[in-house]
Amino acid sequence: MTQMARWSFHGILAFVSLLAFVTHDVYASVGDADPIYKACVEQCEKTGCVGETCFQHCKFSSDGKPVGGPWYLQEPLYLRWKQWDCHSDCRYHCMLVREEEREKHGGKPVKYHGKWPFHRAYGFQEPVSVALSALNLAIQFHGWVSFFILIYYKLPLTPSKKTYYEYTGLWHIYGILSMNLWFWSAVFHSRDVELTEKLDCSSAVALLGFSLILAVLRAFSMRDEAARVMVSAPIIAFVTTHILYLNFFKLDYGLNMKVCVAMGVAQLLIWAVWASATRHPSRFKLWVAVIGGGLAMLLEIYDFPPYQGFVDAHALWHATTIPLTYLWWSFAKDDAEFRTSSLLKKAK
Repeated sequence: MTQMARWSFHGILAFVSLLAFVTHDVYASVGDADPIYKACVEQCEKTGCVGETCFQHCKFSSDGKPVGGPWYLQEPLYLRWKQWDCHSDCRYHCMLVREEEREKHGGKPVKYHGKWPFHRAYGFQEPVSVALSALNLAIQFHGWVSFFILIYYKLPLTPSKKTYYEYTGLWHIYGILSMNLWFWSAVFHSRDVELTEKLDCSSAVALLGFSLILAVLRAFSMRDEAARVMVSAPIIAFVTTHILYLNFFKLDYGLNMKVCVAMGVAQLLIWAVWASATRHPSRFKLWVAVIGGGLAMLLEIYDFPPYQGFVDAHALWHATTIPLTYLWWSFAKDDAEFRTSSLLKKAK
């Protein structure tokens, strides 16, 4: 192993240790344990008001039925899926009132039910993260389309109209899974409910699992179908089992964090060692993407409350992935050109 590879190995081990140290139950928070907040929520659900702000779907008739019909019929059609019911509205507005009181007395923001106090905008729970997720989706789509055009319209094809690049199919699957992840990320940050959370978590696990397969197959130049199946099958089986566990048994946040970190660091290590050992013409792009990705993950560790109620560390992480995504697809296209050129030279 080269000196650079040893450095990357020890650096990633230190990164894993840091993650293990700071990983804890992200849903443990002090805001929702505050007696004043709890009393506010209870009072709101009885009266339907927080101060001068009142909610129609918190008003019930003498027989216990909501005045004006069920809450989901009292919202515009485009907002009904977000399930802003009496309970969630009471929580939100009591949180805002409590945070205003904390600020007046010089206190710092605290988490409520595992999340920082965000301000809604146009019905979106975390508007900045929604916008950045949508932008990531657009960048992924652009990268995938440009890769598709390069492979099928700019580079030469075999006599059977297939690509010379052996990893074309893998990058197509990667692109589809990436776009799927950012779509559900936008939905989840728009409204955090159990269904959107499960879809977001499942999409992330699926992408991380397939990215690990892609890293192994490309780094070890596996082109034989039997070898690819032997590597992919156990990873796919593990990822599928984990997704089923999260969706149908228990949405275990601690376990999911460990699984995601393990798969993320494993592929980071593979790409880092391969970049230090290969003489690939675009290895420096790979280094920037790997190091940048590792540094960007530190934003998930250095958690801080949202500035002005909108921009937190997670939103900034979404912002950093935009240029890294562009660079990553640039590497994929360079790799396709490099491998195609090499195979054509050998064929002559």
